[in-house]
Amino acid sequence: MKYGFIIDNRKCIGCHACTTACKSEHDVAIGVNRTYVKQVEKGEFPDTRRIFSVMRCNHCTDAPCVEICPVEALYTREDGIVDFDNNRCIGCKSCMQACPYDALYIDPETNTAAKCNYCAHRVDVGREPACVTVCPEHAIIAGDMENPATEISQLLASQQVTVRKPEKGTNPNLFYIDGDFSSLNPEATDRSGDFLWNSQARGVGHFAKAAEKMMHTNDDVNLLQMTIDNNMQAAYQKKTSENPNYIDVLNGKARRVYDTPDKGILWGWEVSAYVMTKAIAAGAFLIPFLAMLLGYEVSDTTKLWSAGLSLVFLSLTGLFLVMDLDRPDRFLNVLLRPQWKSWLVKGGYIITIFGLLATILGVMTYFEIKVGETVISWITAFFAIMLAIYTAFLFAQAKGRDFWQSPSLALHMLVHSVMAGAAIFILVSFFIGEIHFPFLITTLIIALVVNLFTMITELTITHPSTAAHTVVEMITKGRYKNLFWFVVVLLGNILPLIFILGLKTGIVPEITGLPESLILVSAALVLIGIYATEKIWIEAPQRIPLA
Repeated sequence: MKYGFIIDNRKCIGCHACTTACKSEHDVAIGVNRTYVKQVEKGEFPDTRRIFSVMRCNHCTDAPCVEICPVEALYTREDGIVDFDNNRCIGCKSCMQACPYDALYIDPETNTAAKCNYCAHRVDVGREPACVTVCPEHAIIAGDMENPATEISQLLASQQVTVRKPEKGTNPNLFYIDGDFSSLNPEATDRSGDFLWNSQARGVGHFAKAAEKMMHTNDDVNLLQMTIDNNMQAAYQKKTSENPNYIDVLNGKARRVYDTPDKGILWGWEVSAYVMTKAIAAGAFLIPFLAMLLGYEVSDTTKLWSAGLSLVFLSLTGLFLVMDLDRPDRFLNVLLRPQWKSWLVKGGYIITIFGLLATILGVMTYFEIKVGETVISWITAFFAIMLAIYTAFLFAQAKGRDFWQSPSLALHMLVHSVMAGAAIFILVSFFIGEIHFPFLITTLIIALVVNLFTMITELTITHPSTAAHTVVEMITKGRYKNLFWFVVVLLGNILPLIFILGLKTGIVPEITGLPESLILVSAALVLIGIYATEKIWIEAPQRIPLA
């Protein structure tokens, strides 16, 4: 038995009865939807048409939301329905990043994830999903696809069907008859403007707060925006003023006229901060360990600073992780109710084990216990490396974001840890003066060069999808270009390299007479550059529409 949906676009009239029935059946909050009807207009007047496409969870055979969920709040039933348990959900929003179809949302009342669950409670008693029952044109067909006697099985055998984003390898079980590419592919049309029911489009986020406010206000609403967004309205007025007989729907191009509210940035500054702090925590241990490995003498004072810095920034990492959860009261579910395929779970245990080992080494150093120190140091170094790179595998599980599928992301994060560790010890060395300064300078130079090479690789390799290519354009030429070129490249990498190389060779003091405190400035710039990089790398891919 395997349940699925067929949407027959030959019959759909865009009446939104399915949306209304779904909201009524599940008491879905205002501003969010489990199912909705996306509307796209194509053609040039008078030869135009409007396409209706019902959007919802695809109940994928290989559902990435199930794999990434750290607490088994999402699971696949034996009948193929992807269901959820909001009593376990911690509100980490990983499932929303993993879903290529933008099918999940955060319920503003429970602060937990929700989506279409095929009306499992109705199916269990032999009834059809509410949307199927209410559709006046029988445009939604549901049933057991493996039973040749069912209508859905017969349609799949006799009709040409299409699915959304087959390249994602999720094996979706939502099929479209007469599906139109410009409607099913979110990149084929520009994101809708600020419509009456699209009130989250200006970054309110994944909560339905704006819609809730509109329920309790008498503010005027421009109803014209329901059909023409600001940019289109300006273009329309300009063209019609030049030629009163000219009516342009969009020069024959397809455009979205109704879609789901934009969920905004799901992983915000908290995630950027936690990636930064865990890089420092890992680097604070790896730098002294690398120095010992290369034969340098590392004092007990330096070892204590190493353990202390690692634990402080590890604590901040945990704090930012919990702050990002919409149900922080359930954060222990990650450790106590783990779903082991999720890298969020693996990361939680890596953080815990690394913190325990760093504490043990700190205690051993303080009490001058040398027995087993080398073995524990090697084990801790392994977990420090895993601490540095595990988020690369977590982001790789977020299949909805193509840019995060880069094979060099693990190297990107490991290099950032080395840079952060060297930079933090340069700052500390001005106070303790214990760790070998030339070693720190050389390590930072090498790390900066490798980091520049890694960024060039990530931004210039052939990107397999237009979504990833659009993110690169956004970073280098669009929304983030000033932050990237000025803060990341110039301040965070090029200037520190120039200052450090100049001071190392003696060129800079000869020309400018500046003291070696420039290295202190360089270390601070490196840390700023790391945070700016993580902010861009995390934010930019989330601005690509998934539906």
